[in-house]
Amino acid sequence: MTQSLFQQTVYQPLAARMRPRTLGEYVGQSHILGDGKPLRDAIEAGMLHSMVFWGPPGVGKTTLAKIIAHSADAHFESISAVLSGVKDIRAAIDRAKEERDVRGRKTILFVDEVHRFNKSQQDAFLPFVEDGTVVLIGATTENPSFELNNALLSRCRVYVLRSLSEEELKDVVNGALNSERAELPSDLSLADDAMNALVAAADGDARTALNLLEIASDLVGESGRIELESVQEVLVADTRRFDKGGENFYDQISAMHKSVRGSSPDAALYWLARMLDGGCDPLYIARRVVRMASEDIGNADPRALRLSLDAWETQERLGSPEGELAIAQALVYLAAAPKSNAVYTAFKQAMRDVKEQPSLEVPLHLRNAPTKLMKELDYGREYRYAHDEPNGYAAGECYLPEELKSVRYYHPVPRGLEQKIAEKLEHLRKLDNASGDQRYSSSDSKPKGEGQ
Repeated sequence: MTQSLFQQTVYQPLAARMRPRTLGEYVGQSHILGDGKPLRDAIEAGMLHSMVFWGPPGVGKTTLAKIIAHSADAHFESISAVLSGVKDIRAAIDRAKEERDVRGRKTILFVDEVHRFNKSQQDAFLPFVEDGTVVLIGATTENPSFELNNALLSRCRVYVLRSLSEEELKDVVNGALNSERAELPSDLSLADDAMNALVAAADGDARTALNLLEIASDLVGESGRIELESVQEVLVADTRRFDKGGENFYDQISAMHKSVRGSSPDAALYWLARMLDGGCDPLYIARRVVRMASEDIGNADPRALRLSLDAWETQERLGSPEGELAIAQALVYLAAAPKSNAVYTAFKQAMRDVKEQPSLEVPLHLRNAPTKLMKELDYGREYRYAHDEPNGYAAGECYLPEELKSVRYYHPVPRGLEQKIAEKLEHLRKLDNASGDQRYSSSDSKPKGEGQ
């Protein structure tokens, strides 16, 4: 067939050319799509319901949504939460209404990266899911319990999609090698060790496996056989090409956290920009910033935690780019703030003691005594009500189990507000030591953590 000069063939990557069109071609997810599984039965019966596909990249979330639409002869609308807003949602809903009212067809509205929509954007779907205008299929790489509104989540069934096994990835690769749709050289083949290296590097991601295969096919010699050396060459180049995400993702998070801890606002901003540029969910970064506020600043500047929570809320309410600016503001404040990990260290030590020691009894004087029997058993006896004591402090009183009466978990640092806290606690310890009640004196052994 002669192609017109004005007809242009739009290039599609191998992963797009090999996108499965039916459940028979679909590889993986047998735990939800195997024979007799409820989702497969619903698809084959055309019984559509709103759902969320939760899983890592490249496991077939978009493909499965398209297969479901095709099986049900439904109109397919697709929007990306990364690129779309409420205006795009309304336009998709208008097209769905036209399909329903004019052509009598159902519409599947597929929302990729649905977790990137903020609360108001997610709420925009609710009435149209309720009245059946659309069947919503959301795709997310993040935990829906944390990222989706409860109202929206309650109207959808969540299906967990798993990374493909190495054997399933080999099926995907072999399928491409043996398919005319792939448009690969007919004599192309993979050495066994090359196949093993390719699927290992793909790490459960079918799209990555096919991308690597396509690049490697360009490097093959006259033999038509892809050897291990070619795959290794592709992997080296690929690591550089996808440096903004994937394998280096957690390294960048670590670098941002350590920049804050090291009081370098410029470096913290750089790594923030790198992660946002690489497609990291700003809400994930916001959660990490809150963690930094407690772990590395703590009570040296308690305002850091409030500012971090405000930044998180701003991102949730306004989305990008306003929310990202608020996160940057919080990050700079944390980097410039006085540092203390005293609470973080104290909490870990307390948790370790609780896990390693038996369940120690609550001292009698601290027990609640709402009944006569409890009072007769000395529950609450000799408890000293701090508000009735001089300066509101019961000097000499102990609130730990007797076995731990000398333990000190919290050691404030001489920086920021914790310097004042340390002075206050030292004053209280002097009152304890000077008190007449030495039953629970905290001065008879070395505080826990000192000298460690």
